Amino acid sequence: MTNYKLLITMFIFLFAANLNAASKSDLAKEKRWREQIEPSLMVGDALSLKADGTEFLALYSETTAKQTLGGVIILHGMGVHPAWPDVIEPLRSELAEHGWHTLSLQMPILANDATSADYAPLFDEVPARIQAGIDFVKSKKINNIVIIGHSLGNTMASLYLATTKDPVVKAFVAVSFGPGIADKPKMNNLDHLTKITIPILDIFGSEDFAGNLNTASKRTLMARKAGNKKYTQVRIEGADHFFTNMDDTLIKRIRGWLRRYAPKQ
Repeated sequence: MTNYKLLITMFIFLFAANLNAASKSDLAKEKRWREQIEPSLMVGDALSLKADGTEFLALYSETTAKQTLGGVIILHGMGVHPAWPDVIEPLRSELAEHGWHTLSLQMPILANDATSADYAPLFDEVPARIQAGIDFVKSKKINNIVIIGHSLGNTMASLYLATTKDPVVKAFVAVSFGPGIADKPKMNNLDHLTKITIPILDIFGSEDFAGNLNTASKRTLMARKAGNKKYTQVRIEGADHFFTNMDDTLIKRIRGWLRRYAPKQ
């Protein structure tokens, strides 16, 4: 009987461990991304941060401008990495030329064939990674921090901002913001917006995904529900979800908005 109970206990332990492993980021894929990024890194430095005992990649670039305006935390979209050529790399490299220290984080990821709904279990890991990034930037004596997300990175950012109030985080820039997933609370962007009161730039293209375009008015409504009078929505004509060939326009609009809502520390 004792052996039987021991076997049952071991089975339950292994089953629970497998469930836990299935709910985490694909760390092997993160490692592969890192091995590709580091040898070819042209801007900034690769470093390791730790969140809940898990080490993850971050790319840090100090500003080359004479005046430091603050720090930017950059969150990529689904399944990619912190030097992704669409949106992420232009932001992290060019904002560093204009007064901003930038820190682009590797966020939890899954295999290439995963859907956005498949990411729901990974959102338990999201706030700790963002907080680790913020803490790192604060360690550089930066007290004017902005979070910029792209695509699914916006859902991760909005979850953090809806549930955590860190006074050094002054503003949120959401590039290609969508509604999220209504029946998954941690991925419900519209609900998150009702809880965020810092300035928000919701910037998207006229050729963005249909779901993002169709919910633009709802996003405005949810921000008003939060009493957020510093929510700004900007639609860029001709831009697609990835701002293909329109990086300069995107960065110019973001920089202009930041001058107003997160001017300098």
